[in-house]
Amino acid sequence: MNHSIHSADRATHLKIVVVALAAGIAVAAFGIVARSNVDYSQTAQVIKAGKPVAITSSGTSAVR
Repeated sequence: MNHSIHSADRATHLKIVVVALAAGIAVAAFGIVARSNVDYSQTAQVIKAGKPVAITSSGTSAVR
């Protein structure tokens, strides 16, 4: 049993690469599945303006 990656044999390095590759694929697959559940059928909401309003005085002093 080697406790160092430097003194590990070829099979141990291969196992580490395979596990890292499998973990990367799992994370990517989870991201794709989570992203594809988004509902793209939403429509834009149109907000119409109300009646025009005339402001005669605001009650605050204007600094020029």
